[in-house]
Amino acid sequence: MAITIDDVKKVAALAKLEFDEAELQAMKQDLEKIVSYVEKLKELDVDGVPETSHVLNLHNVMREDRARTWLSNEEALANAPAKKQGFFSVPKVIG
Repeated sequence: MAITIDDVKKVAALAKLEFDEAELQAMKQDLEKIVSYVEKLKELDVDGVPETSHVLNLHNVMREDRARTWLSNEEALANAPAKKQGFFSVPKVIG
């Protein structure tokens, strides 16, 4: 696919970039190299290669989310130095 200077100007405008003529030519060449590389990648045979979202085989390391018994309110507050209306009472730190 051939990249034109107008294509480069359009992409530059979308990206809110400004280039002088020399930079436009350099960007045109760079974009042509990128597009030709992508075209080359299309030649690869990827039949049988599973789609992946990450290069490593990752799994969730979090614990299983299941219901279980927790401390009651009374047990949680048993050793609290100060409590008020069933909650921990702490000194005010923000004026």
